[in-house]
Amino acid sequence: MPRRFSAISPDWWDYTTLDPELVEAAARLTPRDLERLSRPGFRVVMYDTLEEFYLAEALEYIEAWRSSTDDNPVGVCGPIGPTEQLPLVARLVNALGLDIRSAHFWGMDEWYIDGREAPVTHPLSFERADRELCFNRIDRRLRMPDAHLHFPKADTAPYCRSWSTGVRCAVMQGGQGDVKHWAFNDPPRRTGKHREAPPAPAEYRRLATRVVQLHPLTIAQNARTSGGGNISLVPTMAISVGPIETWLAEKVSIWQAGTHDNPFGQRLTAYMISKRMPDSAVPMSLLADHPNVQFNYYRSGLGTCAVEMH
Repeated sequence: MPRRFSAISPDWWDYTTLDPELVEAAARLTPRDLERLSRPGFRVVMYDTLEEFYLAEALEYIEAWRSSTDDNPVGVCGPIGPTEQLPLVARLVNALGLDIRSAHFWGMDEWYIDGREAPVTHPLSFERADRELCFNRIDRRLRMPDAHLHFPKADTAPYCRSWSTGVRCAVMQGGQGDVKHWAFNDPPRRTGKHREAPPAPAEYRRLATRVVQLHPLTIAQNARTSGGGNISLVPTMAISVGPIETWLAEKVSIWQAGTHDNPFGQRLTAYMISKRMPDSAVPMSLLADHPNVQFNYYRSGLGTCAVEMH
């Protein structure tokens, strides 16, 4: 039976093209049901306070970097959404006197504007946010050199090579967007050979870091979360870490405080990963095939999928 057209934009694939029975099953999940979705290779963790939530996220950086040595360097791939953990990372490094000079960091993504990556002077620059919220706050005697900071550029080759230089990526962190992406791994356009069906999971997983066109929902979300609702401010293309690099990370850790994706989305991807239902129209669900995934939730941010008129 043909897949439905998207209710958001008929030129794209996204979660609104899924079987209605799957959508309804995900929407019925209670917070307790979510916790029970854990299985080998997929763990669901709940936090009762935002302080505990963001501290735990920051500690993933610390736990990875403290194991780094000159002979065996270790890195973290980190997100911009959420960002609340980044100042905590800097404070912990400084307070512990943690020498992270051998450690590495990969940014997950960056905007693509007029044929190149967004400059650090751009108000929405992800590299700028990482530096201002975290790395510029770390004592110079402790922090890694700039050569160990890998930010994706329009020429993706150096960034891609940085994943194969012997540096172990202990954890890739991320948030989840409204369109159910990590980084900017959005669903594809509904065109060409993918007109009738989205790419098979194995095909999507062959994608490396690349320049991508953004789904309309992603543009709207970034206007909401970062641009004060001004959609015209948000670029329509970006550079995103790919599934290839994601599968090089020993662990993928997704953090959902309820400020980026909505109650339904937070349930849908956990359900699909737990039940091993990868579908490239819901890119986050492809993590069903990764050997070590953890979903972290702020319990009060889960909300409800019940209909409420406002």
